[in-house]
Amino acid sequence: MTRRNLITATLGFAGAAFAVRGGAQGLVPLDVAYAGSMGSMMEGPVKSAVASIGIEMRGRAQGSDALAKLIVAGSIAADVFVPVTPGPMETVLEARKARRGVPIARTEMVIAYSPKSSFASAFASQPWYEVLQEPGIRFGRTDPATDPQGRNIIFTLQLAQRYYKQPGLAEKILGAIINPAQIFAEPTVEARLQSGELDAASAYRIQPASFELPFVRLPDEINLGNESMHAAYQAASLDLGGKTYHPQALVYYAAAIEGSAHPDTAAAFVNWFASPQAGAIFKKYAYDPPVGASVLS
Repeated sequence: MTRRNLITATLGFAGAAFAVRGGAQGLVPLDVAYAGSMGSMMEGPVKSAVASIGIEMRGRAQGSDALAKLIVAGSIAADVFVPVTPGPMETVLEARKARRGVPIARTEMVIAYSPKSSFASAFASQPWYEVLQEPGIRFGRTDPATDPQGRNIIFTLQLAQRYYKQPGLAEKILGAIINPAQIFAEPTVEARLQSGELDAASAYRIQPASFELPFVRLPDEINLGNESMHAAYQAASLDLGGKTYHPQALVYYAAAIEGSAHPDTAAAFVNWFASPQAGAIFKKYAYDPPVGASVLS
């Protein structure tokens, strides 16, 4: 479907949403399960914007893998699913819980750090991978078993080992793959940086600005965000829970979940992501367009 058609569909579904709102004298409640990295944008401008098409967004932020499993198991009654990377969306599609996942945005990996940290000046003047090896530094990341970002920082550091010619770099910075001292729930990591509880953390480029946090951008060769280098990223891998993982495109997708009590409104929400209003919000929050990404079905 072309962008123009999606926008047209959005307007059509918006009419349906307004009709429901008018009949019920209120907004249509819609449960939206989304990647934790999107929290600031989803609970702020997106929530406000979709109210204009009759939607009361009720967000649930968590690791994308964990959300996909909850949806498939029927443990949560989501109307819309918005994960990052194809894997979680494919889990939902294969279980026939949705028909299509529409690409809506793209991002890249960065290293965020706290301005309150005693290492802040070092991040501004020294190679980031050297600072992360300093004794006593407090580094945060998410659980690779439940969240794509938790795996992506591992992939980034594996690629950095080769790029910077630093053997063993990933282990020196991360310790064990599952390191309880470093692993936190995704929606809390930036807040911990902001408070100074953590010195640095893995992040997507979309995350630090909302918390006014500085960050280090990484070369295309290791940031997982350059689609033209996707084949080279496959040199990284992770064996976890009996499964081998490789880097996937850092693309966000949206899908209406089958069985929604408000299917037309759920579709309106998904299609709204193709509107100029959504595009302006994505740009403000440092998301890139999902150039080259295909609809998943």
